[in-house]
Amino acid sequence: MNTALIIAAEETHNPLVPPVYDIVWSLVAFVIIFLVFWRVVTPRITKMLDERTEAIEGGIKKAEAAQQQAAAALDEYNKQLADARAEASRIREQARADATAIGNEVREQASADAARITSNAQAQIEAERQSALQSLRTEVGSLALDLASGVIGESLKDDAKATAVVDRFLADLESSKSVEASQVETER
Repeated sequence: MNTALIIAAEETHNPLVPPVYDIVWSLVAFVIIFLVFWRVVTPRITKMLDERTEAIEGGIKKAEAAQQQAAAALDEYNKQLADARAEASRIREQARADATAIGNEVREQASADAARITSNAQAQIEAERQSALQSLRTEVGSLALDLASGVIGESLKDDAKATAVVDRFLADLESSKSVEASQVETER
């Protein structure tokens, strides 16, 4: 029995090392599975990963292009905004210049109107003064003739004499007024 145990012990294999037929069949199964994965599954996975990579890269490129377009649009917007501000400033300056020109034109027109009105008023005053002097001259002349006729006792109906007497009287009257006016001014 001891020998049978020793022989049985010699025939027993190590449990850590599998038998050769298991190793061979495992190796054949592994190679078949490896070939299936290498020929069928790996290309499909690679293709799928490539498609995803292309989609991601395409999305990144599209995003970069969109970002560049947005930056260009922002630059264009800022340029247009600056142009609009410059145009608005130019329009404001033009409006101020126009307002100043219109104001100056209105002032000149008002000055011209005022000068015209003043000139017309002075002409009218001078015409009324001349009319008043003529009327006064006629009345003073007739009063002077009536007074002189009463003093002298004869009628001064002769036009030449009457006109000469009235003119002399008025000339004397005007000269006495100018002498009085010069005396008043020298007293001041």
